Amino acid sequence: MNVKLAVREPRVASIPSLLSTSAGRIFLVFALVVLALGISSPAFFTVDNIVNVTRQMVFISIIAFAASFVIGLGGIDLSVGANVALTGLVMADLMLHGVNIYLAIAIGLLLGAFYGLVNGLLINRLGIAPFIATLATMIIGRGIIQVYSGGIPKTGLRFPEFEYWGQGLILGVPVPVIIMVLAFAICFYLMYRTKFGRFNLSIGSNREAARLVGIPVARIEITVYVLTGLAAAVSSLLLTSRLEAAMPEAATNYELDVIAAVVIGGTSLIGGRVSLLGTLIGAALMAVVRNGINLLNVNTFWQQVVIGSIILIAIAYDGIAGRRARRTPKTVSAPVHRELAVK
Repeated sequence: MNVKLAVREPRVASIPSLLSTSAGRIFLVFALVVLALGISSPAFFTVDNIVNVTRQMVFISIIAFAASFVIGLGGIDLSVGANVALTGLVMADLMLHGVNIYLAIAIGLLLGAFYGLVNGLLINRLGIAPFIATLATMIIGRGIIQVYSGGIPKTGLRFPEFEYWGQGLILGVPVPVIIMVLAFAICFYLMYRTKFGRFNLSIGSNREAARLVGIPVARIEITVYVLTGLAAAVSSLLLTSRLEAAMPEAATNYELDVIAAVVIGGTSLIGGRVSLLGTLIGAALMAVVRNGINLLNVNTFWQQVVIGSIILIAIAYDGIAGRRARRTPKTVSAPVHRELAVK
C-alpha cells in the first residue's frame, strides 16, 4: 500500500526565507509591537518591566508548548485553566495540612497528568469531539474547584522549599524562566527529533493514512493530552509558588491565551503543522500586549477585545494558508517515508 503523509522536516534556511515562515512573520509583528510600546511608554524598556513580562509569559508558554502537540494533532484542550487552578489548590491544601512539600508537589503533578489522561480517554476511547470533551472537563473542573475550596483562597504558603520554584534565582536568572527554557527544549526535541513528534504531525495531516501505515494513533493521542495536563500542573506549581497562594479563580481564560499563542505562532488548527518557535514568540507577544495595555492605562476590559481580535486574525490567516496548501499539494521525501514506516 502506497500511503503519502504530508510531513515537513526542519531545515536550515536563510534570513529572507525565515521571514517568509510563520515564526518569522510573527517575530516581525512582535518586534514592531515591542518598538511601538517602547516609543509609547518609557517604562516599557526598563529592566524591571522586561523581567516582569518574562515572568508573566512563563505560565502560558509552558502549557502552550505541550498544547502545540494537541493542536498539531488536530485536537484542542479547553481545560488547561481549570487544571492549573485545581492542581494548585490541591498542592496548597496538602502543604497547609502538613504533607511533605515535595510529596505535595508530586501529587499535584500527577493530578495534572491524570486530568489530561481523562481528556485523552474521553476523546479517543469514547469518540467525543475534543472541543466538547475538554469544554465539559473544564466546566466540571471549575465546579470541583468551588466545591473543594468553598470559593476561599488558600494562603500562607511561605515555605522556602516551595517559594523557590516561583521566586528563586539561579545565577541571577529566575527559576521559572529556566524551567520554561527546559520545557521548550524538551518539547522541541520530542517534536522534531523523535518518531513521537513525526507521528504526531502525521496523525494531524491524515489520521486514516497514519493508522494504515501502523502508527499507534490511540497511544499518541492519549499521550499528548497527558503531556498537556502535566504541563498545566507545572505551570500551576510556578504560579502558586509565585503568589504564595492558590486562588479558586486562578488561570481564568488561560485556555484562550494558550490557543492564541499556539495559533498565532503558526500551528495549524486543523493539524499537521506545528511551529514551537512560533508558539514561544506568540506567548511573548501575548504577554507584551497585556503588559502594554496596563502601561498605557488602557481599560483592562480591552484586553479581551484585543486578544479575541488577535485570535480571529490568526485563525483567518490559518484558513487562508490551509486553502493555499490544498491547491498546491506536496509529497514527502523518501527519507521521511522510511522514518514513518512502522514495522
